[in-house]
Amino acid sequence: MDDDAVGFDAERLIGLGRVTAVVPAPDGTWAVAVVERLDRDGQKYVSNLHRVALDAPYTPPRALTVGESRDRAPTFRHDGALLFLSDRPLPGAAPDDDKRAQVWLLPDQGEPRPVTDEPLGVRELRAAAHADVLVVLTDVLPGVPHEEQRAAAKAKKKETSLRHYHAMPVRFWDHWLPEAEIHAVAYVAGARVDLTPDAGHALREAEWDLSADGAVVAVAWAVPNPADRIDDRPLALIDVAGGARRLLGAEPGNVHGQPRFSPDGRLVVASRYTRTPERYGSRSIVRYGVGSGTAKSLTDAWDRWPEAVAFTPDGRQVLCDADDEGHHALFLVDIESGGVDRVSPAADGGSYDATAVVPGQRLAVTLWHDMLRPPEPHLIELAAPSAPRALARLSGFDAARASGLATRRSVRVDVGGGRSVQTFVVEPVEPPAEQRAFFWIHGGPVSAWNDGWHWRWAPLALAAAGYTVVLPNPAGSTGFGNDWVNDIWGNTWGGRCYDDLMAVVDGLERQGVLRAADTVVMGGSFGGYMTNWIGANEARFRLLVTHASIYGMATFHGATDVPAWWALMVGHTPWSDPAAFDHYAPSRLVSRWRTPTLVIHGEKDYRVPIGEALALFEALQAHGVPSELAIYPDEGHHVLKPRNIVAWYRTVLDFVARRWG
Repeated sequence: MDDDAVGFDAERLIGLGRVTAVVPAPDGTWAVAVVERLDRDGQKYVSNLHRVALDAPYTPPRALTVGESRDRAPTFRHDGALLFLSDRPLPGAAPDDDKRAQVWLLPDQGEPRPVTDEPLGVRELRAAAHADVLVVLTDVLPGVPHEEQRAAAKAKKKETSLRHYHAMPVRFWDHWLPEAEIHAVAYVAGARVDLTPDAGHALREAEWDLSADGAVVAVAWAVPNPADRIDDRPLALIDVAGGARRLLGAEPGNVHGQPRFSPDGRLVVASRYTRTPERYGSRSIVRYGVGSGTAKSLTDAWDRWPEAVAFTPDGRQVLCDADDEGHHALFLVDIESGGVDRVSPAADGGSYDATAVVPGQRLAVTLWHDMLRPPEPHLIELAAPSAPRALARLSGFDAARASGLATRRSVRVDVGGGRSVQTFVVEPVEPPAEQRAFFWIHGGPVSAWNDGWHWRWAPLALAAAGYTVVLPNPAGSTGFGNDWVNDIWGNTWGGRCYDDLMAVVDGLERQGVLRAADTVVMGGSFGGYMTNWIGANEARFRLLVTHASIYGMATFHGATDVPAWWALMVGHTPWSDPAAFDHYAPSRLVSRWRTPTLVIHGEKDYRVPIGEALALFEALQAHGVPSELAIYPDEGHHVLKPRNIVAWYRTVLDFVARRWG
């Protein structure tokens, strides 16, 4: 096909530069952006660092690193030197050495040089703003001396593939949990100290921060809770000098995340919720005194789920982000009163991610994006809502050309009972004569379609192919209040949310946005489950596309990587009340299924294991339902490899074109 005839498709999607982070320099005049791109073979993503000017006049960005490595996580040291993680080969590395990320330093002149040589590599790093302290998260084989770690890891690979576990969980997303633990290791004036030799699995999903003086690490520390077999996460404060550890907010069910220190190190804030069997816990920003340990919850009255980004330079406010009515937006929270002021403008739409406060200024760098434009670095004032200013165009995306392909709008659809569902509609600028639509249901279920770019789920790729794309935020969606989220809690997956979705279809059909008979219902994960539930209950749609979906509630329970969470959400187990547990299982009603269906799954998906797809496909075939199965042996819950992403969109669009009739 002529290149100019293709406005946007999956090939162009994977070929764009993916800007994933932007970090301001200490002097406030420039920032480092991380840009992912295809490697020379087009098989995987590599990433490099780029310098972006913050001050006027405009200076074009320039590359700071080049090559086929993954350069990421830029961090500035106390002396202004730029550190970053990279899997580039260490000097003198043997050809058969595994590629392990280490901390590297980029000098003003010359090539990067390594700062660490952790035997099993570095996962994350933090550098103190005002002290010669570096802290990293690194894998450590328990009981093996530091100097023997690398040899022991190589030997284990040659010995056996056996994995032996004594408790759940044993898998996570797309991998079996390894024997290695994650430890926090400090480099103080060059000396290496393991701060958490007893970590066990406590740092497996760590969210953490390092104080500006390098004295304290704050981390959400996982602690097993035998009552529901789910980890609590109190906030651990770890003294860098000696490793002494204190736990704050350690009440049962408490879960902390995203801790951030005040500039003077006297306070630390974090998001916190309390897990209960009754409902999703509301999330709040909580403030702790580092010395006293006293706590104050700041945002209980704000019906949103905020995450702390950073303190303002004066320490009086905390910049936070949160889903809000279909946008991922920025807010300031007063550290004393808990008052909330919006920073990002509501009228202009879009979403904000990877935000960081510029040192010493009431400014922040951020990645702004919307459904039709990918993330790019922007600068925004930390004041009353003001428009963000674009700093650079690093994605290679032609926004002007794309504006001629599709439009987006947000509508409210009345679903009865005084409720309405916010819904995005992405439409081709020049729609085909025959109206065709995708009704795309988001996963989660506690998630949302925001007016933002998604590298995996790109409605523009479908709209550019001539389809109207409808993206609803029914019960369970975030950004609309805690009661809205809790409408999905308990064994209700096929209840309120399903009713909302069908009412949205009815409302949009009356408005002429879509016709159910000319609509493809599609979803992944929970969205795939809901697609299956619709297939078992409705015959009015043209086609179904179900990705990484749940088919049987009881079979899913025993195979997912998080069965304890699933039991908590549903409210019981398959063996406590089998009939009730499977009440909303599509497998129970498969004999009603009539709609032609494409089933897609990754074989390495441990969140929703592939057995669900195989059981669904077998049932559809046995019941004579026109159906197809597309499997990715090398993918997990999310299809992430570039060529597989292209194949995913092509498979979906080909299925729809062939089956439309």
